[in-house]
Amino acid sequence: MQTKVIQPGTALAPTSTKADATVKHSRDRGLLLIGLFKLGKALFFFAIGAGALQFLHKDLGETILRLAPKLHVDAEGKLVELLMSKVDLIDHHRLRQISMGTFAYSALALVEGVGLMMEQSWAEYLTLGLTISFLPWELFELARDANWFRVGLLLINLLVLGYLLWLLKRKRRAHESA
Repeated sequence: MQTKVIQPGTALAPTSTKADATVKHSRDRGLLLIGLFKLGKALFFFAIGAGALQFLHKDLGETILRLAPKLHVDAEGKLVELLMSKVDLIDHHRLRQISMGTFAYSALALVEGVGLMMEQSWAEYLTLGLTISFLPWELFELARDANWFRVGLLLINLLVLGYLLWLLKRKRRAHESA
């Protein structure tokens, strides 16, 4: 460490030290949390897309019947019956579309998550826009079939929306006053 002798009558000038350079920028914990949530969504949807590709050239009905006993589900019960009726609607082309859609959504969530963790303004606006754009669909699904999962998902997205609106408003005020 350097010691400076200050002569009487001289002004104290700010000095820069190594310690000043290592002072970390305080991170916004809300953005970090939202970014981690988005990265989790990216991993989840990537896994869904990869799983869809695994079933591309397989008989889905046969797979369900084979998995039912392993999951301790009655192979002749209502759940398996429901799945069998839905699986008949999915052909190879549709499975490929599902896979590509989930990969695309995974990539978008990855971009959002990384951008938010890096505290990029464009990521805040992107997340704000996407969150708003999915609200009508979430409300429709909730009105169609209300359950705790959908209520929870809606609440999480409303919290994200509220936080981002508050953060962007605070940043705008700070910019205007500077």
